[in-house]
Amino acid sequence: MNIALISNESYLEYYAKPVLKWAGGKGMLLPQITKHLPTKLKFGAIKRYIEPFVGGGAVFFELANNYNFEDAYLFDINPELVILYNVIKNNVEDLIAELSVLQQSYIIAQDKNVFYYALRDEYNQFDKNVDANKYTTDFIRRAALTVCLNRTCFNGLFRVNSKGLFNVPVGKYKNPRILDENNLREVSKALQCATILQTDFASALDYVNSDTFIYYDPPYRPINASSFNSYAVSEFNDDEQKRLKNIFAKADKLGALQMLSNSDPTNSNPKDMFFDGLYRDYKIHRIWAKRMINADPNGRDGVRELLITNY
Repeated sequence: MNIALISNESYLEYYAKPVLKWAGGKGMLLPQITKHLPTKLKFGAIKRYIEPFVGGGAVFFELANNYNFEDAYLFDINPELVILYNVIKNNVEDLIAELSVLQQSYIIAQDKNVFYYALRDEYNQFDKNVDANKYTTDFIRRAALTVCLNRTCFNGLFRVNSKGLFNVPVGKYKNPRILDENNLREVSKALQCATILQTDFASALDYVNSDTFIYYDPPYRPINASSFNSYAVSEFNDDEQKRLKNIFAKADKLGALQMLSNSDPTNSNPKDMFFDGLYRDYKIHRIWAKRMINADPNGRDGVRELLITNY
């Protein structure tokens, strides 16, 4: 726990929390997720953490605030996330400086729409086939734009088209918080134990040992035609869900403790027992979730979701 002095005799505790707004983020589910954590983790016996779909990172940051991992492995196929987290890990002060300029530029911009679309155009000029695992300080500007656009775009979405171009329109914000330097520094501290890679979720098997906890948060299986799961260009269909289950089973045999989140198809079709059948050898917990990132306000009501564990 880190404590920062903010006045002569008053203190404020800072905890690492997600840097980005993220569709499907687990911030609101953390009480239920932590309730179902393995006892071995709660007693400090888990030394390694793996998250093959790190996304906004809410679960990792929650656990990093409360448990001491010797090492962590955070994966995602989205290169912008990998770039951002590695910049925060390696060059957080440079990122803060870049975001400070963007924050002030946004405030004084006479036409914030023009400012936003100019930044979006710059962002879309970056190489979409970049190897995010080859770190360079050239990534600092790219990471800063990821944060700035996320904080100023419509509804905090991250969405790309078939060409990998970020295509979310501008949001309506008077004074968005583009820079949160205290949180960025805490996130940087949390990430010091982490290896952050752009890679397929199956890579998790390369790092599993008997002292490992894995949390999977894949793109959810849609429960209706309007469900949003386009975080990246590639499609995560039922074949991918089955491939993920096979990785889950292999990691189970290697001794890892595991938790997986997904949608509950029975919300819309009581006979759709896709996950009940797929994970019939494991424990399936049905929990209540509320989603705040949704283009349709009516879609922000609660739904059942699944937590699947092997313990």
